[in-house]
Amino acid sequence: QAQLVESGGGLVQTGGSLRLSCAAAGRTFRGYHMAWFRQAPGKEREFVAAIRWSVGSTDYADSVKDRFTISRDNAKNTAYLQMTSLKLEGTAVYYCAAAARYYSDFPKTPLSYDYWGQGTQVTVSS
Repeated sequence: QAQLVESGGGLVQTGGSLRLSCAAAGRTFRGYHMAWFRQAPGKEREFVAAIRWSVGSTDYADSVKDRFTISRDNAKNTAYLQMTSLKLEGTAVYYCAAAARYYSDFPKTPLSYDYWGQGTQVTVSS
């Protein structure tokens, strides 16, 4: 059974940076997409960024474009989310997700993904 394990969350001041990691165990997702979502209290889970593992192409939500970078390390079977210039509204639980199906474009809805990590808390303070 595949598992995704996130790490790297924490407390950071506005304007600061954090790097989240998502280690995949049990299988690889090299033919498919991996993504990061986030969920703030009282809000729906929202798409943050996605990467097509095989070629490294990426897509981002408009709210994080030019500030966040998604990447992957094939050898470590790990995806990353580098977050810079963090804002207060970035406070949320961040989840990594992996699809076990092929999509021609970047899926941005939670139902498109088959595997989820447990989430890691990111808190941005003023």
